[in-house]
Amino acid sequence: MESVVAEKKQSESNNGDSTIITLSVLDSSSSLLSDNSPEAPEFRERQARDLKAGLHPLKHKFVFWYTRRTPGVRSQASYEDNIKKIVDFSTVEGFWVSYCHLARPSSLPSPTDLHLFKEGIRPLWEDSANCNGGKWIIRFKKIVSGRFWEDLVLALVGDQLDYGDNICGVVLSIRFNEDILSVWNKNASDHQAVMALRDSIKRHLKLPHNYVMEYKAHDASLRDNSSYRNTWLRGLTIRKLDSYWKINDGLSTDFAFDP
Repeated sequence: MESVVAEKKQSESNNGDSTIITLSVLDSSSSLLSDNSPEAPEFRERQARDLKAGLHPLKHKFVFWYTRRTPGVRSQASYEDNIKKIVDFSTVEGFWVSYCHLARPSSLPSPTDLHLFKEGIRPLWEDSANCNGGKWIIRFKKIVSGRFWEDLVLALVGDQLDYGDNICGVVLSIRFNEDILSVWNKNASDHQAVMALRDSIKRHLKLPHNYVMEYKAHDASLRDNSSYRNTWLRGLTIRKLDSYWKINDGLSTDFAFDP
């Protein structure tokens, strides 16, 4: 069976560095899902249908969502009302058709959220797949956030992040002074999986080794009604880790925590 993932490759041009987006085809001798997986029958049916149509099926079906928040209104009910489904896709071809028609992050107003989640998981803290989990948080200067968002989307769609089955989705949050990427996982209490996911994100985004990423469990977000304030890392609040932050090119060190 062939599984297709998306990746970026760097090439030299007469004008300097340029980025070429290509598709890599990986050979696999076994199914992506075991026979006893509850998703396996549906997956194999969808895969057969896509292959018959000459398409390249992804391991998961995904949904893009969009949230345009009303400044100053922070109730969970208003947040749910503002979540809009944009499009779903289950093939490489479907992904590129969808992604190429999305507005670029630099053109989106603040505050706005773009979400890419596996089908069946809504980008809500209370969703059954999210309620016991949390998210890794990465803050970027606005000038570079679009590039890192694209790298993260490609890694998720191509199933390139470690402990991929523990990942629910990724979010790009457009804010006034910075943009924020977050990767949502299912189980905040699985220390090994949480830390391995952090390391995998760093590798794929090529973040500096000493860059300190923030983590916050969704139950904490439910308590303080905030996504990005009062974040935690290794049992310490981020405010106790100020001295660890370094000024790295493109990485935000602004401590004005947006909700």
